[in-house]
Amino acid sequence: MAEYEHVELHVKNRVGWLDYARPPINAMDWKMVRETHAGVQDHLKNADVRVIVIGSALGRFFSAGADIPVFAKMGRAELVDWADLAHALVHTLRQSDKPLLAAIHGTAVGGGLEITLHCDLRFAAADARLGQPEININYIPPVGATQALARLIGRPQAIKLLYDGEMISAQEAFDMGLVDALVAPDELRSEVQAYGETLATKPPEALAAIRQTITLGGAMNFDDGMALERDHVARLAGTDNFREGLTAFIEKRSPVWKG
Repeated sequence: MAEYEHVELHVKNRVGWLDYARPPINAMDWKMVRETHAGVQDHLKNADVRVIVIGSALGRFFSAGADIPVFAKMGRAELVDWADLAHALVHTLRQSDKPLLAAIHGTAVGGGLEITLHCDLRFAAADARLGQPEININYIPPVGATQALARLIGRPQAIKLLYDGEMISAQEAFDMGLVDALVAPDELRSEVQAYGETLATKPPEALAAIRQTITLGGAMNFDDGMALERDHVARLAGTDNFREGLTAFIEKRSPVWKG
């Protein structure tokens, strides 16, 4: 497994963790964004990984977002390049054929939080604080939040979150649907690991189909989304795992999945 300077990768029971690891506050610079993208790609290519989790190796910070002193040195062209770099990561996340989870604790703002918006489920420590403060520097979130937030929590709440640019509690994030589960801080990683291990027992082809029809289909018009669903139905119907699932059900036993 590749080693990086600003992210840490490890795999346990088919769950692949990618932890932000740029002390002291996980502020994202060019190298950290590139390494995050590369680390995700490593997990996607690793046959031993069935589920990917985005987390943090630092105790008090999930991520402080962009490294502002680095931002301050960029010109207009560099900032566009930054957005392009971030968007390439977003495309990889959205097109993933493996489930993506996020384990959010401490302070989670800006780009580091935005990346989790492209995960399937977000687990947050009950004492976490979250926010998208870009408006306070006359900027907008450049890692897909302007598109993902409205789809995730609805346009009015997305607009207000970005207009206000303020921190919100984990409970507020849960109430608006920004996070999907609140967990005791000392149980966050173990709970996410346990859920990831449960997902890892599911047939990988069906997991990929569910993820892609909902994630990609959700950005299509209804008829195109239905066509995508039909394509996946046809593909799954021809798989050995589909026949194994039917046979196991009839024989009243646990299925043995391939892949």
